[in-house]
Amino acid sequence: MSLNKHYQTYQNNAVNTASGAELTMMLYNGCIKFIKQAKKNMNEKDYEAKNVNIQKAQSIIQELMLTLDPEIEISNQMLPLYEYMLHQLKEGNIKNEPSLLDEALIYAVEFRDTWKEVILKTGQNQYAQGAKV
Repeated sequence: MSLNKHYQTYQNNAVNTASGAELTMMLYNGCIKFIKQAKKNMNEKDYEAKNVNIQKAQSIIQELMLTLDPEIEISNQMLPLYEYMLHQLKEGNIKNEPSLLDEALIYAVEFRDTWKEVILKTGQNQYAQGAKV
């Protein structure tokens, strides 16, 4: 089994055994990773890769939007922020403007860091302690 295959197996196991809190953390980390990669692609003028990475970040945000519970007040406050992030990513993609991606990235990092604090305070898992992108 190749090293890549072992890593893929590890990642699949991590996702399949993760709690809901851990999965949310993974989504935030993935979103951050893809936005950063899209910015790098933009700087390298690799517009096809930039588009793919922005679309991945947008898909993650859309998934996060689906997890919001409209019965909980904070969900109603987060939805417009997620919509704003999607808008900034779309505009950044169209205009090839890194500052628009930066704005979405700031929100993603803030949400990830806040979520990390929630996990640590509720003691849901050790995953948050090592979550850095």
